[in-house]
Amino acid sequence: MFSLKTKNLVLAGVVAALYVALTVVLAPISYGPLQVRVSEALTVLPFFNPIFIPALYIGAMLANIFGGFGAIDIFLGSALTLLAAFLTYKMPNKYLAPLPPVIVNAFGVSAYVAPLANVPYWPTVFWIGIGELIACYVLGLPLLIFLEKRGIFSKEK
Repeated sequence: MFSLKTKNLVLAGVVAALYVALTVVLAPISYGPLQVRVSEALTVLPFFNPIFIPALYIGAMLANIFGGFGAIDIFLGSALTLLAAFLTYKMPNKYLAPLPPVIVNAFGVSAYVAPLANVPYWPTVFWIGIGELIACYVLGLPLLIFLEKRGIFSKEK
């Protein structure tokens, strides 16, 4: 009925919109040096299909418009999400799939959030890293396993 290309485009749009919605609705915990961006659980999805890489990039870009850190967050923060999503796609197994967003965001996002929020870098790395661990491993990995077990997605060859 629908081509694979159409299905992938729709899936990408849904993921981008879900990323924005989760981030904005949970704004009090989504932005700043102490954050658990629940939408980052979706960053495991590129493990299944590279179509989710640009979806997460666009979702992050739109979500970061509402964050208060301006252009650096909109463009650099989104670029970090793009990098993390690409690296997730390259991970050899599902247990490593959540790792790139944790590392990239802990160190990368902290590099601009710490000075903008006027807080020290290393504690910011720690707190953003903890938030990413919660989002990506506590929420994202079970999501990945659930989707795989239900046959909703499987790793593309």
